[in-house]
Amino acid sequence: MHLSRRHLITTAAAASLLPQSAVARKAHEITWDDLIPPGVPYSEIVAEGVTNESNDTWRPVFDNNATKLNPILDGAYIKMPGFIIPIDLSPEGVTGFVLVPYVGACLHVPPPPPNQLVFVTTKTPWPSDNLWDAVWVTGEMRHDIQSTEVADTGYALTADKMETYIW
Repeated sequence: MHLSRRHLITTAAAASLLPQSAVARKAHEITWDDLIPPGVPYSEIVAEGVTNESNDTWRPVFDNNATKLNPILDGAYIKMPGFIIPIDLSPEGVTGFVLVPYVGACLHVPPPPPNQLVFVTTKTPWPSDNLWDAVWVTGEMRHDIQSTEVADTGYALTADKMETYIW
């Protein structure tokens, strides 16, 4: 099929007149299970731990499966639910946080493995009075194993949209 120059210019001009929402990328909705690469069962990620009896704590020791990441998510535009563990907090709200699969992860119990944690940055602060709400986070995800003050994370996400998760 051969497209004429006039057809290409007309199509481009028409596309530029579409509302921004009509040309926005559609996010692929994922769950926490999607963060684990295919073929790696969750039971093979959580390993033995170290108990500190004087501090009454237990810290998991993860094997290599804990840092295995799902290759199809590197660069993917996704939407996923979770809970916020704030890292960068200001009077306007939270702009950097660890997205966790359940309330209290990393705070009151040992952290989940790195491939079950996402470090999120956002330009629009999430209000600090909504920190206990479950949220939907939409943005581009990439592989980025890093250490934070609360846990090691396997993924990073640059959020361009956040909203309260409605049960």
